[in-house]
Amino acid sequence: MVFGIFDFGFQISDFRFQLRHHRTPSRPLRHPPVTQSKIETPKSKISSPAQPATGLGFITSALAQPVTPAEAALRPLTFADFTGQLKTVERLQVMVGAARRRGDALNHILLSGPPGLGKTTLAFILGHELGKNVRVTSGPVVEKAGDLAGLLTNLEEGDILFIDEIHRIPKTVEEYLYSAMEDFRLDIMIDQGPNARSVRLSLPRFTLIGATTRAGLLTAPLRSRFTLQTRLDYYDAPTLIGIVQRSCRLLQVEIDEAGAKEIATRSRGTPRIANNLINFIRDFAQERAQGKITQPVAAAALELLEIDVRGLDEMDKRMLRVMAENYRGGPVGMSTIAVAVGEEAETLEEVHEPFLIQEGYLQRTPQGRMLTGKGYEAIGLKALGSEQATLL
Repeated sequence: MVFGIFDFGFQISDFRFQLRHHRTPSRPLRHPPVTQSKIETPKSKISSPAQPATGLGFITSALAQPVTPAEAALRPLTFADFTGQLKTVERLQVMVGAARRRGDALNHILLSGPPGLGKTTLAFILGHELGKNVRVTSGPVVEKAGDLAGLLTNLEEGDILFIDEIHRIPKTVEEYLYSAMEDFRLDIMIDQGPNARSVRLSLPRFTLIGATTRAGLLTAPLRSRFTLQTRLDYYDAPTLIGIVQRSCRLLQVEIDEAGAKEIATRSRGTPRIANNLINFIRDFAQERAQGKITQPVAAAALELLEIDVRGLDEMDKRMLRVMAENYRGGPVGMSTIAVAVGEEAETLEEVHEPFLIQEGYLQRTPQGRMLTGKGYEAIGLKALGSEQATLL
């Protein structure tokens, strides 16, 4: 008898092989004895550029590039070492403590917020605190239901499955997650036509941690299956100063208080950007300043990267300048701005716009984006004021 192809994309023989072996697969070592720099994820296979981007590209590349082993080594392993996000950390500590007391798996968690704020780091901390394996993947990688089935059947009791950019999972695959999250089972169809039949796989109790930069794109059925939905916000300057000093200690880089403050104030409230800036400023200091990072040294290095005292890079200023000079401050649509500055609209929305809105340079209205008085000031222009109102 010739078997057909699974409706979710792999052969029946492959799946039977997986069924026979999913109880004893080769597994990664438990989290405590493994350093995070040795944990291989799909992202870590992408090579990073040899030289850091400057000007237009530094902020975008810092947030978009995969996590390097050097950056992973800077990640805290416990809640005690994690700085900032106090409400989120307290909620997670409550859930971890209760799960330990019950001897049960942690409930499912959804972490949202701009990139670079610590969503992946918190997932590894949860695995370390519970002493469980953390399997890492991302939404675009899970292209078909067979990929999801392979991930789920290789989990052990209490393991954590971390899915980054979970909003990018295909809808057909997402539907298989519903029963897996609620009932810890996976229903699949074998063969086609008159010979089609359903097979139910029992899954170990696992924890799904989803991370997303665009929570609004998640469907209501998926979002409602997460016990905890919490958002990570940008860090304030004092918190970032502590993060910069800790990273410099781990990297064995000499830095003074003023140098740490200079880096923190230009990091856009994002630890990932701060760590990337530290790596470049360390190189700058070793090449031109005897290896010590001071305020003048940090300022000179950041000027070389074209990042000003407000943390704005050249792309931020280009967006503001286009809105002021070409569209009289708005309102103007993001797709129009993207064409004018030569960048993808999605990149502008995810990387640049959240910071500009939070800091008061832009405001979003139903008609489009509008430039504020602070936005005009950042590019050295004066707001049109009543003249614009008259023209409109």
